[in-house]
Amino acid sequence: MTVSLFESLLNDVEKHFSGWDFSFVTETGRMGSGMISWSYGSLAIPLIRNAKSMLDLGTGGGELLSKLQPFPPSVCATEGYAPNIPVAKKCLEPLGVRVEGIDGDENLPFKTNQFDLIINKHESYSPSEVNRILSPGGTFLTQQVGGEDCNDINRALGAPINEEFLHWNLEYAHKQLREEGFDILLSQEEFSTQRFYDIGALVYYLKAIPWQVPDFSIEKYHEPLFSIHQSIEVKGFFEAKQNRFILKAQSQD
Repeated sequence: MTVSLFESLLNDVEKHFSGWDFSFVTETGRMGSGMISWSYGSLAIPLIRNAKSMLDLGTGGGELLSKLQPFPPSVCATEGYAPNIPVAKKCLEPLGVRVEGIDGDENLPFKTNQFDLIINKHESYSPSEVNRILSPGGTFLTQQVGGEDCNDINRALGAPINEEFLHWNLEYAHKQLREEGFDILLSQEEFSTQRFYDIGALVYYLKAIPWQVPDFSIEKYHEPLFSIHQSIEVKGFFEAKQNRFILKAQSQD
């Protein structure tokens, strides 16, 4: 029974994933994240209400941004992952959002001082380019995934940890923005937990987040996946430590 259920759940890796929508496993309660002491959305909403022009860096499929209406008179969004660009355009352009596909964080297709608000959730960015396109006195709000995020998954699978991002934490990002001349208004980092309540939710997540285990495949990691499955059947869940930090910064007048 255990083996047949395990093999059946592994098929969830083939389920369709679009934009940045994890509802297949989150709305069914198969994956859940621990609480942190701030809300990115609640911090963004009053900034959006008071802005005249804004940019959402790395909008994914536009799912989150679409829920933060009403927008200021001028609103743009970028997305660097090619499959997400048509999804974002379909979601956001009817709402009056200009969506730009980009291939890097530098040389964004916007004018100097174009925006008085830039928001960014879980997307890379160039501090100097953010400073260029942000108006004097403008606000930059970003929530980031730290380099220690969910490395417990890699350890459980016996997969290498991506050392390229281990330096990425609040201290490093804070220093970058200060060196670019920003005043830091909010700076906070926390470690919460992410729980997977069945192995299907975990493989679905790993397909959606390919940078967590870049060489992931069912075949390569079949044995450790079965070990995790057995552990879930006993404990009820598999848990990994999350790493999140938030920064709110203001460009100098």
